[in-house]
Amino acid sequence: MIKVQLKQTVGNRIQSGHPWVFGNEVKEIGENCTGGEIAEVFTHDNTFIGRGYINPKSQIIIRLLTRNRNEIINDDFFYTRLLKAWQYRQRLGYTENCRLVFGEADGLPQLIIDKFNDYFVIQTLALGIDVWKPAIVHALQKIFNPKGMYERNDVPVRELEGLPQQKGFLSAPFDTNILIKENGLQFYVDIANGQKTGYFLDQQDNRRAIQHIAKGAEVLGAFCYTGTFEIHAAHYGATSVLGLDISENACVQARKNAQLNGYSKVCRFDCINAFDALKTWSKEGKQYDVVMLDPPSFTKSRANIEKAVAGYKEINLRGMKLIKPGGFLVTSSCTNLVQPELFLNIIAMAAKDARKKLRRVTFQAQSADHPIVPGMENTNYLKFLIVEVS
Repeated sequence: MIKVQLKQTVGNRIQSGHPWVFGNEVKEIGENCTGGEIAEVFTHDNTFIGRGYINPKSQIIIRLLTRNRNEIINDDFFYTRLLKAWQYRQRLGYTENCRLVFGEADGLPQLIIDKFNDYFVIQTLALGIDVWKPAIVHALQKIFNPKGMYERNDVPVRELEGLPQQKGFLSAPFDTNILIKENGLQFYVDIANGQKTGYFLDQQDNRRAIQHIAKGAEVLGAFCYTGTFEIHAAHYGATSVLGLDISENACVQARKNAQLNGYSKVCRFDCINAFDALKTWSKEGKQYDVVMLDPPSFTKSRANIEKAVAGYKEINLRGMKLIKPGGFLVTSSCTNLVQPELFLNIIAMAAKDARKKLRRVTFQAQSADHPIVPGMENTNYLKFLIVEVS
């Protein structure tokens, strides 16, 4: 097995539990290696740290899978980890739809598996985990006997690992437009062509949080995607709901979802640039009881963090100006580089510039099937905030 020794100057981040080893932290690699192999990692004084997969082409050269020297990385290892992940979700009450594996948070770096009832969508985002894809598929078959499995590896991050972008069936072909249930509602999910794995499970708990503020309200939802928040608002008693998204395909899907649940007369979805609409309508003096903002990630690079901050401030400032006195702002950020404290500061700055007073209703993260591990910043990525605006 390949031996990797770390530099003496490396801090205790890795020894304290973080699974990433960066290339500039390595003192010596015992032999020539090819990407995807399993390596053992040691401190500068040869204390065993852990065992994980290596990729010399990646900035993150090693991602640790285990710190137990007696634990062998083989097919049984992945079966055991997947079973453990499933048991954890079941204990939390996620039995139908859930993120079954959330990468590092489940001890399986760069592996994403979303469970949509009896269908599974898989992403293997690093070379080392992609090598074990057959073992992962076999383990899912053994544990769940699923109706279908599909890979959504059509993501640019794979190219940083020397991997091609690809998507397709990992089981016998099936209809990739499936139906799921959430909070008493039904939604179509296009797992082959929808964003990410086809549906944003990370907001499933947060969508229930609008239950009381939506009753009797006129609601605006910007960046609505397939209309899940908006249809929840209608379900919870909103008198009218307008959803905005720049994607016509998303709006078509949102309209189908509204019809599926019997809310076509309450919900309207317009294909429009939400950034432009928020700016124009705030100047025109339009007013709503509830404004919901659920934009895509504004940056994946620290180099663009200032632009992301400016973008979040702008849309929230505009959103606040569209709210009737005593109404509510529902706002989210999925940019993990914008950590919770910074996000709250952005909202405070937006309120100051908009000359609005805020009162916090709730501040939450992603649903619990996407576990947050202290010390792993990338697992704490979603911020969900409801405030009263006056």
